[in-house]
Amino acid sequence: MKRQKGFTLIELLIVIGIIAFLASAVFIAVDPAKRFAESRNARRWTDISAILTAVLGYAAEHEGTLPPGIDDAPATAQVLGTNASGCDVGCTAKMTVPACLDLANALVNKYASAIPYDPYNGSTAFTDYYINRSSGGRIEVGVCDPELGAAIFVSR
Repeated sequence: MKRQKGFTLIELLIVIGIIAFLASAVFIAVDPAKRFAESRNARRWTDISAILTAVLGYAAEHEGTLPPGIDDAPATAQVLGTNASGCDVGCTAKMTVPACLDLANALVNKYASAIPYDPYNGSTAFTDYYINRSSGGRIEVGVCDPELGAAIFVSR
């Protein structure tokens, strides 16, 4: 019997699997800091969308009235959190007022499970997310300090 030259299907699949594993390892190892920053920015998009949805849900059930504390000053935004002061120095994306805005009593349990905070440097005291009501009545929720030079905000 004469043996044919070539590779079997199993050999080819093993080699392709090894190449795919090495390629993914190199992709992650090339710039892990950038990959982590992109991951945090993706979470920020999700968080601010959830906040805006909760605020709009509250307004829908209260005949268009926004949760208490959201001001009508379009020039300055309000950082979400429980701090009574210091919220005007930690937000680089917008000019903010000194006191944080605590929306937990109005939104948590009915419209949101919790007020989310920034995955990198946020906390319940200073979420690093802001809310602002424009002169036209639109609500904007955004991130105070996004990474990689991104501008992250949603408005409706």
